[in-house]
Amino acid sequence: MEHVRFKNRTWDVAADLRLPKDFDTTKKYPAIICAHPISSCKEQISGAIYAQRLTDQGYVTLAFDASYQGESGGEPRYLEDPPTRVEDFRCAVDYLVTLDYVDEDRIGALGVCGGGGYAANATMTEHRIKALVTVVAANYGRLMREGNLTPDAALGMLEAVGKQRTAEARGEEAVITTYIPNTQEEEREAAGITDVDITQAIDYYKTPRGANPNSPNKLRLSGLSAAVGWDAFHLAELLLTQPLQIIVGDVPGAFGSYRDGFELFDRARSEKKDLLVVKGASHYDLYDQPFAVDQAFEKITPFFKNNL
Repeated sequence: MEHVRFKNRTWDVAADLRLPKDFDTTKKYPAIICAHPISSCKEQISGAIYAQRLTDQGYVTLAFDASYQGESGGEPRYLEDPPTRVEDFRCAVDYLVTLDYVDEDRIGALGVCGGGGYAANATMTEHRIKALVTVVAANYGRLMREGNLTPDAALGMLEAVGKQRTAEARGEEAVITTYIPNTQEEEREAAGITDVDITQAIDYYKTPRGANPNSPNKLRLSGLSAAVGWDAFHLAELLLTQPLQIIVGDVPGAFGSYRDGFELFDRARSEKKDLLVVKGASHYDLYDQPFAVDQAFEKITPFFKNNL
């Protein structure tokens, strides 16, 4: 594995480039861009699980940190900005096509959770990406609009964000909140109930199972408005034509990847598309649990073999 950087506008995007066993610089290889979930980093699911397994199968893989996050550059920090995260994919393709050993006609993308939503959106307008896999893809815009379970919650949040931006414009410090509660106790206190996705998110991100310093659970409050009016699947029925493999678990939770998977399948224009529902798997089982990831690869392996 090689640590590399490529440009998005004026800053560097940090990435891990993995090369297959017995790599030969004189050959041309298919390449797959791997995108991490919201709040995650390249050292977690996208890199250590999915990219590594694809590299073991003979692909060049590129797992990157989103701009403003992890080891990537961009200011302000801890910003979750959908248009920029989509642009990260285009810049990743720009980087791959400069590598002599990458076959520019065989570049694919795989995204997990929010990274899957971003991957779908990027693939619509980046047709150098020839095949797409989404794993528990979540539409971040939909989640921001509906995540508080009340129809007008997003309007209240936009009011709060506007006040915070005004405060920062007048010289006050930025407010950095969290993506998820830091403990199960915080979850119960905040919501009064527990949800499988949130409970398992805490178990993944805040314990040795998946914790990583480049995934600090920090989110800039003043940047939240960008996602509220954004739809990861907007124009999929017109622009998403590439072969598409969607993977979800059948245990639904608050993040909504189960319903988002079906929506993306229905909306995508792709003639070659498939939806796998992994029985008994939750959103986070498909991050790193072997029984779920193994079933996902029963589809991913032949999909990329046949379409790249």
